[in-house]
Amino acid sequence: MARDKSQIPAPVRGEAVRQRVIDAAERLLRGGKADFSMRDLAAEAAVSFATPFNQFGSKGAIMHALSDRRIDTMMARLAEARQPPGAAARVMLAVDMAVAVMLEEPDVNRAVMGWIGTASPFPGRAWSRSTALWVSALAGGEGIAEPLREQALGYLPRQLALGFRGALSFWSAGELADDALGAEARAIAATLLLAFADRAPTPDPAG
Repeated sequence: MARDKSQIPAPVRGEAVRQRVIDAAERLLRGGKADFSMRDLAAEAAVSFATPFNQFGSKGAIMHALSDRRIDTMMARLAEARQPPGAAARVMLAVDMAVAVMLEEPDVNRAVMGWIGTASPFPGRAWSRSTALWVSALAGGEGIAEPLREQALGYLPRQLALGFRGALSFWSAGELADDALGAEARAIAATLLLAFADRAPTPDPAG
């Protein structure tokens, strides 16, 4: 017996359409079409011309959704990984995983970074979402000097998010090579952690 579509909750249908549009945007970017129009996107997603606008409002918002998807992947991989002891080691693990996600599809991710760095009437969530990644990595702050632990847990996540975004900005602009991104991102994280860690982390991925 066919399922009555009217019984499907509207939010579920809406989320499915949103993911369909985001998937289509990723395919266009993989095909080298970073300058795709909303009409191109609607055709790729096999939806009406109005659907991307209705779901997101603008191309910039779609790019922010793609950024959210990358951060979700980083957080999922960190959660699934074997966690080393100590906040500093976990932060370095998170750096390595975040860099790996960005380098899996560098052309696509450079295009996304380029868009989320532009002015928009509606602020995105990249900073808050990225901050959540570093909150997860720091966890309870083991290894951070006890008198400074509370301060560090309040300060470091946002600063780590800013630092990683800075490295990605230079990388997306072509000033930082793919093979240098990891080392520079680790060096930024190590520098921030130095003020709080009982034992300083190493910026060297092999360390």
